[in-house]
Amino acid sequence: MLLLALDTATPAVTVALHDGETVVAESNEVDARRHGELLLPAVDRVLGEAGVTLDAVTGIVVGVGPGPYTGLRVGIVTAATFAAALSVPVHGLCSLDGVAYAAGQAGLEGEFVVATDARRKEVYWARYADARTRVTEPAVDRPAEVAGQVAGLPAVGAGAVLYPDSFPGVRAELPQHQSAAALAALAAEKLRTGGEFLPDQPLYLRRPDAQVPANYKVVTPQ
Repeated sequence: MLLLALDTATPAVTVALHDGETVVAESNEVDARRHGELLLPAVDRVLGEAGVTLDAVTGIVVGVGPGPYTGLRVGIVTAATFAAALSVPVHGLCSLDGVAYAAGQAGLEGEFVVATDARRKEVYWARYADARTRVTEPAVDRPAEVAGQVAGLPAVGAGAVLYPDSFPGVRAELPQHQSAAALAALAAEKLRTGGEFLPDQPLYLRRPDAQVPANYKVVTPQ
């Protein structure tokens, strides 16, 4: 088994290789505006560090969000393209689940909440019974609307750090952005135990910022 994992649902452009037992190589860069520029060089860098070529990969793992429209589609389209070119399966995972799994690897136990920055003064969030078990569907809300549902819970992620008044249990020392290494480790665990994956379709949860104009200005030739 050699899994290539990638995620662009958060400001992190993150890529990792996992051999089914451990992370072989990884790359993490935080830049919310350069997902398209950074992702493929990161894949090349990770493959080079591991000393393998792309055709050695046996499966693709991708975070399917929730995340902002432009960044999220970069990772998903890239994952689908690699999978088609290599004739290997693509395994979709909720990006919030990757952050939760990383928090568990860092020592967080019990129930907690993951919140990432959704921009527009909103967060993407979900509650977890533990690092492997999500108990609510991913949602996008204003932090103040979430506060009552997460009161008393530890909170992980950049969204929680950004809005500490709504997430008073924020654990800023734990992972704030996605880690493809954690995502790959979670996928490897699911493959060993027969766990379920999501289709490689984006979880946008809301309409994109860019909209087609409702009325076009009509210009007639003179």
